[in-house]
Amino acid sequence: MRIDGACHCGNITYQAEIDPEQVGICHCTDCQKLTGSAFTVYVPAPVEGFRLRTGQPKIYVKTAESGSRRAQAFCPECGSRIYAAAVTDPRIFNIRVGTVRQRDALPPKTQLWCRSALGWVMNLESVKRFEKQPSQ
Repeated sequence: MRIDGACHCGNITYQAEIDPEQVGICHCTDCQKLTGSAFTVYVPAPVEGFRLRTGQPKIYVKTAESGSRRAQAFCPECGSRIYAAAVTDPRIFNIRVGTVRQRDALPPKTQLWCRSALGWVMNLESVKRFEKQPSQ
C-alpha cells in the first residue's frame, strides 16, 4: 500500500510503501516516554520504499530496553516523531502512524512489549467518550 504523510507543521513530508498487515502497537517504556502517551502505533517500511519529499528530520539516538540503539527521527520545527530505525542496520523505518494521511485505514494487527503496557490501556470501553472537546 502506498502511503504519504507529514509532521504536524508540514515541514517534513514523505511517501512510503507499506504492508498494512504489519501495523503494530509498542507498549515499551521508551515509546511511552518518547510519545508522552501510553504507546506508539507504527508501520514498518523498507528503506528502499521510503522517500522524504520535503524537510530533513533531526535524529535522536536512544538505547532501547532491548539493548538496540534506535534512531528516532523527528521534525526539528514542531517535534513530531516521523519514524524510528536501528542505528546499526537501518533497513526498516518504523513510521509513526499518527503522521500518515491514510491512518484510519491502518488498524493495528499486533502489540509488542505488553509486559510494559499500562494496566488500564487494555480496557478503555468503560472510559467516558466525547465526539469533540467537551465544554468546560
